[in-house]
Amino acid sequence: MMDDDEMNSAIEYFFRFGEIAIKKGFITSQQLEEALDEQIACDNSNSHHKLIGEILLEQKRMTPEQIAVVLEELIRKKKLSSKVS
Repeated sequence: MMDDDEMNSAIEYFFRFGEIAIKKGFITSQQLEEALDEQIACDNSNSHHKLIGEILLEQKRMTPEQIAVVLEELIRKKKLSSKVS
């Protein structure tokens, strides 16, 4: 099970990944909520923690290419925010 810091980091990642995926039209907010429900169920069952992108890929809601686009955007945004800080 994740500690509080890991949970906060996962929640922040979830919202950033999901926001980008929705803005790009890859998924709907409903699909993102369903992926989060699955992620929470996995965490509560003490099984392997799954990332939102991993779940969306397994559900065939996103392609590997779409996930790569979202991850590239996340990396780009992180680099920009670290330059500002």
